[in-house]
Amino acid sequence: MINRTRLAELRKKEDARFLAMHPKSGEMFEQGKKNMPGGVPMSWMAKWPGAYPIFVENAKGARFTDVDGNTYIDFCLGDTGSMTGHSPDATVAAIREQVGKGITAMLPTADAAIVSAELARRFGLPLWQFTVSATDANRHVIRYSRMITGRSKIVVIDRCYHGSVDETFATLDEAGNTVAREGNIGAPVALDLTTRVVEFNDIAGMEKALAHGDVAAILMEPAMTNVGIVLPEVGYLEAVQTLAKKFGVILIIDETHTISVGPGGMTADRGLKPDFLTIGKAIAGGIPTGTFGMTQAIADSIKKMVELEIIDTGGIGGTLAGNALSLASMRATLTQVLTQENFDRMIDLGTRWSDGVDAAIDEFDLPWTVNRLGARGEYMFGKKAPVTGADANNAGDFELEQYIHLRMLNDGFLITPFHNMALMCPDTTVADVDAHTKAFHSMCAELVQ
Repeated sequence: MINRTRLAELRKKEDARFLAMHPKSGEMFEQGKKNMPGGVPMSWMAKWPGAYPIFVENAKGARFTDVDGNTYIDFCLGDTGSMTGHSPDATVAAIREQVGKGITAMLPTADAAIVSAELARRFGLPLWQFTVSATDANRHVIRYSRMITGRSKIVVIDRCYHGSVDETFATLDEAGNTVAREGNIGAPVALDLTTRVVEFNDIAGMEKALAHGDVAAILMEPAMTNVGIVLPEVGYLEAVQTLAKKFGVILIIDETHTISVGPGGMTADRGLKPDFLTIGKAIAGGIPTGTFGMTQAIADSIKKMVELEIIDTGGIGGTLAGNALSLASMRATLTQVLTQENFDRMIDLGTRWSDGVDAAIDEFDLPWTVNRLGARGEYMFGKKAPVTGADANNAGDFELEQYIHLRMLNDGFLITPFHNMALMCPDTTVADVDAHTKAFHSMCAELVQ
């Protein structure tokens, strides 16, 4: 059990340490508040622990340096956007070349065919389209699913995250009803009009939701990652596929985070057969982009139903989607950075990171658990690994988590601010992981004194 009085004392110490280490970031934050709500260009950036977010001077590989000259080992990596490492050489070279040749023309380049063929090879879906983000990819395939099936609703997993897609900000209340998640602002309609929510790993619940006959698609990650890592139980993903076919529902797999298990994500690793697959973030080395793949049968259905004349007003696509710069970035990133060789190293390091954390948890008899997902590792506050999103959400401990994040930041390690997750990149080293293990061990020792 963590002594809360001691936790408050430790937090006060780290708050003072943070202020002493980051005066220039504080000045920039105050300047930013004059013209940006919360002093940051995007609201999530205000969620970091400490009096204000630190401001980055430069980032390369697995490290970045802030404006005060502090250097950090980065295990957050832009919450997956920089899973390639910051500014990988191959991607930077491709970007430099393409910028001189044209950034966007709303016309295809040779890279489009190369990238789509590589995606088909990795994920097993033959046909691909490009977007500006994974959020857009999810929006587009939901629209297509409704058009193809003639049904209005989608199924999502409780405590899921699929970008800023309106239909996905839903949860289950105590009575099992679909309601808006806390913090969901400006919802266009009541969530129960568009969405059915099912707990992860709940096969019976999934069948019940689909049996209503009004579900167009299931949108899901093959392992949950945004509420914390929640792994599928044996047979769960296969059962979902079987139920989707039984009820004529389109299965959409979002691999944006779960690509951490390998070049083809969990789709390739588990032999999944989705109708649509969506992904974004890391696949262009941090350049904003997204993409969605589809089966030939889905593509044939779309072709029969969509007239060329209405494509630009159909809610699909966008002026900058598939632009030359993002495609050049994807080509270099997929073919030279997110390779099998690099994934093998990243996954080994992810295991080493998780084992080091697990050993400290055992040594100090902390009631925590560690989950692994390829190049990712995470510790959660509970003796049992969560089975559902609700389990993971209920295991949260805001005060403890904020302290740990701040302590690790002050010690030179950045971990994902939304939970206690670490991600390895091709530039992460054994020494980086071992340094984190040493710092984590020291932090645990102080907590239990």
